[in-house]
Amino acid sequence: MVIHDEVAPGVHRVQDTCNVYLIENGTGPERTAIAIDFGSGLALEILDELGITRITDVLMTHHHRDQGQGLPRAVAAGIPVWVPPVEQDLFAHVDEMWATRTLVNDYNLRQDRFSILDPIPIAGTAPEYRTQDFGGVAVTTVPTPGHTMGSVTYLVDCAGTRVAFTGDLIFAPGKVWSLAATQWSYTENEGPAMTVLSCLLLGAENPQLLLPSHGEPMADAASALTLLGERMQAYVDSRRPSPWDLAEMLDDPFVPITEHLLLNWTANSCSYVLLSRTGEALLIDYGYDMSTGWPAGTDRASRRPWLASLPALRRRYGVTRIEVVLGTHYHDDHVAGFNLLRDVEGTEVWLPDHVADIMESPMRTDLPCQWFDPIPADRRLELGGTVEWRGIAITTHDLPGHTLYAAAFEFEVDGVRVLATGDQQTGLGVPGVEREILNYQYRNRFRRDDYIASAALYRRVAPGLMISGHWRGRWVDDAYLTMLEEEGRELAELHRDLLPLEGASPDGGIASLEPFFTQARPGERLRYTVRVRSPLREASVAHVTLEAPDGWLVEPAVAAIDAPGGGGDAWTECSFDVVAGERPARRQRLAADVAFNGRPFGQQAEALIDVVND
Repeated sequence: MVIHDEVAPGVHRVQDTCNVYLIENGTGPERTAIAIDFGSGLALEILDELGITRITDVLMTHHHRDQGQGLPRAVAAGIPVWVPPVEQDLFAHVDEMWATRTLVNDYNLRQDRFSILDPIPIAGTAPEYRTQDFGGVAVTTVPTPGHTMGSVTYLVDCAGTRVAFTGDLIFAPGKVWSLAATQWSYTENEGPAMTVLSCLLLGAENPQLLLPSHGEPMADAASALTLLGERMQAYVDSRRPSPWDLAEMLDDPFVPITEHLLLNWTANSCSYVLLSRTGEALLIDYGYDMSTGWPAGTDRASRRPWLASLPALRRRYGVTRIEVVLGTHYHDDHVAGFNLLRDVEGTEVWLPDHVADIMESPMRTDLPCQWFDPIPADRRLELGGTVEWRGIAITTHDLPGHTLYAAAFEFEVDGVRVLATGDQQTGLGVPGVEREILNYQYRNRFRRDDYIASAALYRRVAPGLMISGHWRGRWVDDAYLTMLEEEGRELAELHRDLLPLEGASPDGGIASLEPFFTQARPGERLRYTVRVRSPLREASVAHVTLEAPDGWLVEPAVAAIDAPGGGGDAWTECSFDVVAGERPARRQRLAADVAFNGRPFGQQAEALIDVVND
């Protein structure tokens, strides 16, 4: 016998492995419903009893197995399944999690292993911060991380009552279904802190009735959320050396640097706000807003872009529109929220030319820290060029070092010339700092003289203030510029002394192969580009072959190209046509084998390809 009851007008609760809620749509010619979560699928067995002809859509609050172990039954019945954006891979591609999840010496405490056992096809994701019609029911999706990073709450107006379907955010007034689920990394408490923020943010939506995945309906929604927020705040503070005022994070997440330049101190990487005099705002970088820490893992479900700080920006500074966002470089902690800003706020994305190429085609180039999805530019900014935004001239400067694909933005606000430098160096503004830590990583395509070039840029621009990606800004004086010049020269000399070949690049890159990672159908023809640069002092002829799996076709067999001498950044390129094999296969490997003037350097670059059926 399946236990069920009506918990709100037109809302039926089915007691399954979790509470499954069926929301009726009474406006159509037939009596249909949408389901919030699905449990083991028992709801399908009582539709006739309820007088419901069919379930039109399933909306999942989060990825845990008690919410969705019966989803294959929904798929078999032809019911579209919609999932939280952050957790889409734990439904559609959960087999990859099972294949790659760390098991031995495991410090990852996230309950991603409480996912469904096999992937299911999804219809799409429920758009956060927006209202969408599902089966004739208007549903608003609100991010409420805590139980999991990607958890959401669905808001629906049912016969004049604003109902919040909260998943496992809350079990009862002041209680949660699981504390273990909120512990995402080994020693931190990111999930409990996120729960506090989610209670505050959901409370601001003024729901009147809370319907949890486990537990009973809560008619006094405000009191239930307030009590949970207070108790969870005490829990967070019990595991920290000092109290953490999470309500203050939401109330006042911005620090004025000047009257019209703000720093978002709650973000994982620094996000800056330029305020116009007419209510518009321009952001510089926008990655993980209102961050409470880093959960274990780097998969999509461990990363949460959201817009938690924007209400305070409107309330405290009178902002009427987030008009533009600039990106200093492509790393996810600086750009993860760009698409969300565009979709929800109508924000235009302005990117430096060379950064735009990377962000529009992630994984074409072998670089670390790229966001999962393409982020197209609404406007490309020419390096060395100047654009105007609301009376402020913004000049884009090339700024290689931290990564080859980075830019600095120069502008003047409130009488101060400012240079935004992203992650170029650390230690900015630290009292008594005697030297900078130059923030370079070799896979980011670092070159020996990059920091000499950046120091020359700083001297030429002569900013009064430099603002950076993770550290406090620094008011600039001549001594600081001199220090950066000296450190740039020292760094170049260290690499000149240490590297074995005169022209060798610090990043070790003799060749690159693009696209680095792609998908193809069996038998599909693909075009690959190999770029090479000689480590030799003299000019040479580079002979390039492209190694591929047995049975694949590669044309030409060998490419011969002239390679300038002297090393440095003198690249030359050739192309190959590759015909994929006839069988589906995961992560097949290609490699570019290079010789200069007959001297073999071997397979210097690789690419990966998934061969998949349509």
